[in-house]
Amino acid sequence: MMVRFLTAALVAVVIVWVAYRSQALTVSGAVSAFGMGTLVLGCGGVFGGGVLLAFFISSTLLTRLGTRRKQAANVEYAKGGRRDWAQVWANGGVATALALAGCLGLLSRVSPEVRSWMFIGSLAAATADTWATEVGGLSPHPRLITTGQRVSPGVSGGVTFLGLLASMLGGMWIGGVGVLLMGMFPSTLWGHVASVGMGLKTVLGASVAGLVGSVWDSVLGSTVQAMYWCPTCQKETEQRVHRCGTRTQFVRGWSWMSNDVVNFTATCIGCIIAALLKLLG
Repeated sequence: MMVRFLTAALVAVVIVWVAYRSQALTVSGAVSAFGMGTLVLGCGGVFGGGVLLAFFISSTLLTRLGTRRKQAANVEYAKGGRRDWAQVWANGGVATALALAGCLGLLSRVSPEVRSWMFIGSLAAATADTWATEVGGLSPHPRLITTGQRVSPGVSGGVTFLGLLASMLGGMWIGGVGVLLMGMFPSTLWGHVASVGMGLKTVLGASVAGLVGSVWDSVLGSTVQAMYWCPTCQKETEQRVHRCGTRTQFVRGWSWMSNDVVNFTATCIGCIIAALLKLLG
């Protein structure tokens, strides 16, 4: 057990160091990612660590897609491309909790197959939402998911066809990686892929869980997510302190419902939907 966690820590520190040097993580994000990576890889093995890494690498690469165009469109993202501790845990907290609970024997009454679907579902939602944000942010005419009204790129709750398609593909990506790793490294914690049909169902389930989680994120973003107004720039934003340095004024939503809280709830939804799909299928 000790050797396994030492190995996990060594792998995690290498990956996090590369991510930090490439400006994908802040200092707090790097520390959190190290802790998360060590726990998930140490508790969840190659399957857990691999799926988590699939989310992180793909999301980091897409964050850099069309950076100039996103800046030109003046997208008011809550935070920049470098993920801090809150973003790290908002996206991977549920998966980490599942891996730790499984390692401690707290999920002994849950079958390995359901556990794996829950794990995949949570990260499928995180991936789907990130892919939708980064790819959909390139579309010029998003519409508010609740009313259909046209909004500016990057506005919370805005969706596009391209973004929704990216959500489905993001979930499929995580499901595909999960199936591949379960087939190569079966375990008593996560089970194994017994057939091609089971693998296809897992990929499809991950796609559905990811899409539902992403849509849930958009619904919360358009209704109850906290939004602020910058009196200096005369712009609505998700930031408490705008990029210009001005402290913003709260205008609508629930004050505690930050973008990170919204993202966390989306991963919870993805986890629940995946579990239900597995139990009902």
